[in-house]
Amino acid sequence: MAAIDQAVVQGYMDASAAAQTTTGQGRALEDLICYLFALVPGIAITRRNVMNVFHTEEIDVALWNDPSPEGFNFLPNIILVECKNWSNSVGSGEVNWFDSKLRNRGLDIGILVSTRGITGDPNDLTAAHAVVAAALRERRRLVVITVEEIVALGDTSELAHLLKEKLCDLAVRGAIG
Repeated sequence: MAAIDQAVVQGYMDASAAAQTTTGQGRALEDLICYLFALVPGIAITRRNVMNVFHTEEIDVALWNDPSPEGFNFLPNIILVECKNWSNSVGSGEVNWFDSKLRNRGLDIGILVSTRGITGDPNDLTAAHAVVAAALRERRRLVVITVEEIVALGDTSELAHLLKEKLCDLAVRGAIG
């Protein structure tokens, strides 16, 4: 378990707020995610902002997970993270695009980090929530984490617990909460 330095987290949040462009805002969120996940035992940041060979899909952050009892021993080796530092909720088109990136790579899990969550109602499975539910039928799990949830974390064991809870919700409810 590693402590999450709230001053560092706030620094990334301040950098995001001060960014003059949406690209700058997005990079600040990616920097925060890299800081956060690099604290987890067994996690390495392996790639950032890499286009596929066809130049059709960009991956924001790729993680390599060497499962550790203090880390993410419940997750696969390769985890892709999509970051959306938007003033609105992420819509179904963008969530579907991230799901397509996972499908095209044969991966079964991805983490979408959003400042405002995703569109729709998780109980009625509308909008972006419908995409998350559809991915489950094809054995892909899309985990959505909000910046608000990140700011509330005190250490990496809390991050692991948050991911476990979200994965359980996907399995039990068929949706994210």
